[in-house]
Amino acid sequence: MSRIQRVFAWGAFTLVLMLLSGWLLADHLTPRAVGAPGHALPVRDGQTELDRAIAPLVARHDGMTGAILVPDGLDAFAARALSARQAGRSLDLQYYIWHNDLTGRLLGREVYLAAQRGVHVRMLLDDMNGAGNDAGLMALDAHPNIEIRLYNPFRNRGGLWRMLELVQRIYSVNHRMHNKAWIADGRVAVLGGRNIGEEYFDASTDTNFRDLDVVLFGPKVSQASAVFDAYWNSEGVVPIAALADKYPRELDKLVKRVHEEALGPDARRYLSRMDNSRTVRSYFAGRLTPYWSRHIEVVADPPLKWKDDTDRSRWLATRLAREISSTQRKALLISPYFVPGDGTTANLLGLVRNRKALVCVVTNSLAANDVPAVYSGYTKYRGRLLDGGVCLYEIRASVATSDSKNRKGDNDAVAKTDGSGGSGGLFGSSGASLHTKAFVIDDRRGFIGSYNLDPRSANLNTEMGVLFDDPRIGSGLRDEYRRLSSAPLSYWVTQDADGEPRWLDRTTRPPSLLDLPPGATRLQRATARVLGWLPIESQL
Repeated sequence: MSRIQRVFAWGAFTLVLMLLSGWLLADHLTPRAVGAPGHALPVRDGQTELDRAIAPLVARHDGMTGAILVPDGLDAFAARALSARQAGRSLDLQYYIWHNDLTGRLLGREVYLAAQRGVHVRMLLDDMNGAGNDAGLMALDAHPNIEIRLYNPFRNRGGLWRMLELVQRIYSVNHRMHNKAWIADGRVAVLGGRNIGEEYFDASTDTNFRDLDVVLFGPKVSQASAVFDAYWNSEGVVPIAALADKYPRELDKLVKRVHEEALGPDARRYLSRMDNSRTVRSYFAGRLTPYWSRHIEVVADPPLKWKDDTDRSRWLATRLAREISSTQRKALLISPYFVPGDGTTANLLGLVRNRKALVCVVTNSLAANDVPAVYSGYTKYRGRLLDGGVCLYEIRASVATSDSKNRKGDNDAVAKTDGSGGSGGLFGSSGASLHTKAFVIDDRRGFIGSYNLDPRSANLNTEMGVLFDDPRIGSGLRDEYRRLSSAPLSYWVTQDADGEPRWLDRTTRPPSLLDLPPGATRLQRATARVLGWLPIESQL
């Protein structure tokens, strides 16, 4: 055996040994949960500014829960920042990603200022994207009113050792917490598809996500708090203080840097746009008109669903599949990462065939998709869906010029304000990618949350969101679907006589029929084709 062959043999043996040890010893290699049990602070009438503002409002609506749909990125940032500023008791924050960028630091500053006022802050973050963030997080965790915990964390915090742990623990570390929740004083909950970062809040210089949040206030906020507590106290969650080195002297430096940034030109420009948002002005003028309903429910996966795959009745995938299957007339689905698999494909085709229902899906085009492997997975089912009568729309990677003209009326319908929020990124970015995860059934029942129609959301990640049964909320979500599927924002997908996909551009006169994925480069098309050959669908 040659030297090169011996090197490869030892390398392969080492890799197999690491994977086998990770599989056999996963529970022992995973950091142990050592945090003391914690629970949401009880709501008290009149104790905080949010108490005084919301309790009478809920009482006037006979104890119903209020809901506001928030499709605009600026308004989504404002919902979080303003609720943090008005909080006087607690902030419970749960996210898959919290970027260390302008908007991430600005919201971190709001959290710190709340803690300085005596607000009890709990931050629960997934650790997959946590590499390199320990110093800042530990600095915040050093504050006596802030506690940070990590979901399914890495024992090794960075560098080569973290990479090796990823390989060894690939079976267990592959399960992530994809939930998104921002809960203030147990009175307000911002739930939906947005992580924390510039691209989610209309502030990116490159591409901004089209996303959707729902702001809840009233009795059902307690369900979001219960979900947070279940995760906070689960075996898969570890205090960051038990994992990373402490940085007690870094807090003052961090606060000073972020405070200086908040006074800088980029932050002032962004915050000025937020203050000038018509939705924000309507909020302070008391002109927002929420949907009031008794038929709202906050739903989530069990915190460790990946450790108990024998009882799937409690999984969110099971609940949502049942909701979609109950369609009688119309199912409008929005999923940026759409890999339906045989089961969902058969379900959707059955609705068209057996109930003559209208079934339509909006997803990302290849050029707009930030994960080309997902687009490859979707294309395996696209032909069958089109053959069976399912309508498909793919989001454009850039904003058509007429979009800004259409935003005002559409946001009026969805956010129920006297106008729209801002449009365009911090520096005028025109790139776009879909990130909304929602569906509406028969114009009255539906879901808004973190769940994609793909195998990863169904089987690997934990997810959460809001189910509703209300024709007014259904109408608002239907209007958002119509905006996303409109000519300025998406292509209508069809097939030619030979079954080859075609994309109809409805903004031209006459409409143009394109025979290649619009906006995609040759490299993107080749990459998607190659990825389609790999047996990776279960990971998408």
